Amino acid sequence: MPIKEHPPTGTILMCNFNSGFVEPEMVKRRPVVVLSPKIAARPGLCTVVALSTTEPRPALPYHCQIDILPELPAGFKSKGIWVKGDMINAVGLHRLDFIRTGSTANGKRTYHYQPLSDANIKRIRGCVLAAIGLSTLTKHLP
Repeated sequence: MPIKEHPPTGTILMCNFNSGFVEPEMVKRRPVVVLSPKIAARPGLCTVVALSTTEPRPALPYHCQIDILPELPAGFKSKGIWVKGDMINAVGLHRLDFIRTGSTANGKRTYHYQPLSDANIKRIRGCVLAAIGLSTLTKHLP
């Protein structure tokens, strides 16, 4: 079920890239990190960067490895996951969903809501800046 509100920066979600994209664009479901804050002039859109469990070969300045804490549920890698800073997209909220962590005793679904740390967000922004040729701006990241 898609999300309805723009989540906080650093939130990890699943993004469905299956429809409307064509290779060499991303064409599958994959975890992403929210980069953008909620922007009033862009309702329904969210800028995200892709995550991968596979180490890029070669690893370039727009890739970095992060650990997600608290860890994601079984089936998702949480330690040493790779940020693909060259894979940024502004996507509709209809493509995004929270990662399901399980169910409560009464059957209510539970989800991963914990945003990444400020240190990880800073590293991810550095990767994105490197990917778009603006790595000299990393010194200005908070």
